[in-house]
Amino acid sequence: MSGHAEAPRLMVLGAGTMGLGITSLAVGHGIPVTVVEVDETRAGRTRAAVTERLRMAQLMGALPAGRPRGELTVTASPADGRDATAVVEAVTEDTPTKAKVLEAVAGLTGAQVPLISNTSSIPIDELAGFIADPARLVGTHFMNPPYLIPTVEVIRGPRTGDAVMTAVTDLLRVLERKPVVVGDGPGFVTSRVLHPMINDAIRVVQEGTATVEAVDDLMRECLGHRTGPLRTADLIGLDNLADSLRVLHTRTGDSRCAPSELLLEKVRDGHLGRKSGRGFYAYGKELA
Repeated sequence: MSGHAEAPRLMVLGAGTMGLGITSLAVGHGIPVTVVEVDETRAGRTRAAVTERLRMAQLMGALPAGRPRGELTVTASPADGRDATAVVEAVTEDTPTKAKVLEAVAGLTGAQVPLISNTSSIPIDELAGFIADPARLVGTHFMNPPYLIPTVEVIRGPRTGDAVMTAVTDLLRVLERKPVVVGDGPGFVTSRVLHPMINDAIRVVQEGTATVEAVDDLMRECLGHRTGPLRTADLIGLDNLADSLRVLHTRTGDSRCAPSELLLEKVRDGHLGRKSGRGFYAYGKELA
């Protein structure tokens, strides 16, 4: 892929929020994508969910006009995507789960195919230890929704190879995204800074100091935070946020990263943010 000889073909592992977002971005840029999703309900919704995201992206002028869509294949078997020029893993923010799918797909694809773990907090070198050739693994942290946010945090692990860095940079160029390369460590830059801040904002609400709306208004209008931390939490997904905070807390020992009780309560109640129709705010309908 690094020589531009081969047109990119993606295999995306997981049809959750980020898997669907990355798939939509790629398909909208004319790249064929094979989505691997073992959950039948999720797999059944994938095509409609991608179509809806493409429609939204088109309405917002976030996709190249007039470019033919990439072909979308949905399957339960990674073997169906073995001709991919790059693999993007976008499963749950849990080391054993990510390690299992990366290890399985590493053996199916050619040695030169980059394995890209889309993660918000798990150190890349921790995952690289599960792969026969750790030089193939690189991290990306696409923000949600990927079609609207043009910059991607790219995480170079200590064992990530030069060829893979070139390949992921080339892929992001085709997707018209700007890579910002950072070093490895729990939460990298964005989550290490943002997630404890969101957790603090939730604690302020939990302690009764301010309402959800007041916190977001102040952070937006006084400090220039584009959406406010609690709307951002709803966009991330409160379950994903809690998982990410647990990863940070375990690996850094920073008490600010221990998920706040109000956050855990919302997750237990199934109020996960925009995707479930309710989080810190109500959205009226579940988003596919």
